[in-house]
Amino acid sequence: MHPAVSHLPGRTDVGGSCWKPGFVAFLLSLCLGALSSVATCPLYCLCASDIISCSGRNLSVARFDFPSYATRLDLSHNALTVLPLDWISQPFDRLSTLVLSRNSISQIETNAFAVTPNLLQLDLSSNQLTVLNSSIFTGLTELRELLLFGNKIIQINPEAFSDLRSLKRLYLSGNRLEDFPYGLYQESGGPLNLTFLDLSNNRLSKAPVQSLLSFSRQSGIYLQENPFVCDCTLLALIEYWMWKQYRPLLDFRVKYPCMDNIGQGSKCSKQVSSKMPLEENTFQVEPGKWLQVPCPGLVLPVQEGLVVFWVTPSIVANSSTNDSNARLMVFPNGTLEIRGALIEDSGTFGCVTGRGRSYEPNEFPEVIVVVGNSSTTSVSGLTHRSGAEHFNTAFTTLASCVISIVLVLLYLYLTPCRCRDARGGGSTGCGGRAFILCSDPREVESGDRRSNGKRVAFLEPQAEDLTDIGSPKPPALNLGHVTTEGILKNGSRTVGQTLTDPAQIA
Repeated sequence: MHPAVSHLPGRTDVGGSCWKPGFVAFLLSLCLGALSSVATCPLYCLCASDIISCSGRNLSVARFDFPSYATRLDLSHNALTVLPLDWISQPFDRLSTLVLSRNSISQIETNAFAVTPNLLQLDLSSNQLTVLNSSIFTGLTELRELLLFGNKIIQINPEAFSDLRSLKRLYLSGNRLEDFPYGLYQESGGPLNLTFLDLSNNRLSKAPVQSLLSFSRQSGIYLQENPFVCDCTLLALIEYWMWKQYRPLLDFRVKYPCMDNIGQGSKCSKQVSSKMPLEENTFQVEPGKWLQVPCPGLVLPVQEGLVVFWVTPSIVANSSTNDSNARLMVFPNGTLEIRGALIEDSGTFGCVTGRGRSYEPNEFPEVIVVVGNSSTTSVSGLTHRSGAEHFNTAFTTLASCVISIVLVLLYLYLTPCRCRDARGGGSTGCGGRAFILCSDPREVESGDRRSNGKRVAFLEPQAEDLTDIGSPKPPALNLGHVTTEGILKNGSRTVGQTLTDPAQIA
């Protein structure tokens, strides 16, 4: 049956309820508006939970209406050529991964990614991009990984990554770059936290060693398969990385063209002698004082035009910079001068200069500088870190000992035993779940208690009947055919023995 509908003026009765026509129209408009605001999954896509995949659909126009709840959107393997400003009809606040690889995208309009402000990973690999302008990635302040390999990029504007303050990994291999703004990670607001940079298989011929030394102090940079010009500075960098066991170089050492020039009597081969005792590589200075540190093993006089680099805990300095006002200055003979030493200057200082050969095992191109009292000053963070590690180890050991002692005391003094029915009108028992560690009941009854006769059992709560105290109670735990294996047993019992007598259960 259908509910009766009254046609009284100004009201509608449906199932006994009164509705005004204006209110019903308002509710319908709200429902229709809500339904229209939630986009459905397009027929050419596959939607699963919060993942939308439209890969391999031969899409050529980037104007879509996707559900806004998606966190991953895959538009790879299509025929997109331009990414316009309105490529998505509504903001994608939850989108964290956007895959646009294997398309033909050659142009990305300004603020095209403004609709995806919380994007963490952007894959634009294997497209037709040629230039990265200053506004291409505007608004992607949360982006952590950017994949641009396999394009045709020939130019990168130094401000192209200025908004990518959270960027950690940048892939640019397989492009046509002849130059790269290596100082991008030092720019204000840029990717200061960049830890991975892949520039392999490009057309780079010049290597700014000072920038590369600065970057490699805390990050990994891959430069293999580039037509670098092998000069003394680049050889010095490669030799130093070899000595430091720098992983990006070791993994692809055969693909660095300058590796063939090491040890073949190049013009840099006689600039540095070997074997400088390690004990002579420690220098100490009081705060505020000046200190001069010679480059380990450098032969004097230095060949004209040879550049010596010093990697310090704060900056990288070189002998070609003539800044008389600099606090850290490198002289043409390779000596480093620290003016007005600070506590923060304490650490490891590396002298990088071309040798034309690999380092010998007993060569140390680094020195240790201690500012202040050596017993209280940290050296390159090593002393501070070592003290912290020792403190952590001692604290952990002490905490473990305290916990062990507490557990032993709990076991000895606070372990509850099974409460038995007192004979002659005593206590009626525990009446609840109890964890038992007691002596054998037979030994308790006989008065002969032994230290090795402990038992473990888990007792279910018993219903106490105060009106029928004298009546026999059912056993608290019916083990039936459960064996004693897995339970602490008396040495007189054998493994696998079946407990059938409740009186023997403890």
